[in-house]
Amino acid sequence: MDTYKTIIDDVTTEFTEKHSRFIGYVSHTQTDEEAVAFIEKIRSIHSDARHNVYAYVLNNDNRMRYSDDGEPHGTAGKPILDIINSYELKDITLVVTRYFGGILLGTGGLVRAYTKSAKDTLEKAEKYIMVPGFTYSVSCEYTKYSALEGLIKDFNGTAYNTRFEDNVVIDFSIPVSCEKSFIDSLTNTFSSSIKAEKTGENYTKQKI
Repeated sequence: MDTYKTIIDDVTTEFTEKHSRFIGYVSHTQTDEEAVAFIEKIRSIHSDARHNVYAYVLNNDNRMRYSDDGEPHGTAGKPILDIINSYELKDITLVVTRYFGGILLGTGGLVRAYTKSAKDTLEKAEKYIMVPGFTYSVSCEYTKYSALEGLIKDFNGTAYNTRFEDNVVIDFSIPVSCEKSFIDSLTNTFSSSIKAEKTGENYTKQKI
């Protein structure tokens, strides 16, 4: 597992170039299936558009795909992919919808327009670093919940599931680099009254 950058929330941008509308969409996608589903979603929204060009990059096997969707070869999908790679982002899919405005842009104009749309969209998106980590589960008394929650945050941990039962049960992830310090601090703070059970490995999201 390696550290990588991505975006989390969907973003949309739009601009007009010589009466052609360029609408950019980006989404966090972790698999080919998720990427294709997002592309098809945008295509269904803009089924009347001349082109729905896309590119996506996945962290898994560093997989990359793109399509010009009817635009001249190399003028649309590849420029979008180049912008994604210039931001060093993975696990994202970027679609640019074009409504033709009646004026030909030429190959250079198309490259510039699709590049601008991709860049504008990624500039607007919040970026995160995905840091390799381990997942844990811990159970504690209600009186100790606040302190434990704070300790997890102090070591850049992320709680992704909290259950309020007889005790509070927290499932969370801790970056690999913080694991030993966190366990030592957990022991020092709560003695042996709270023990964390390692359940697997995952990524921890950290805003850039």
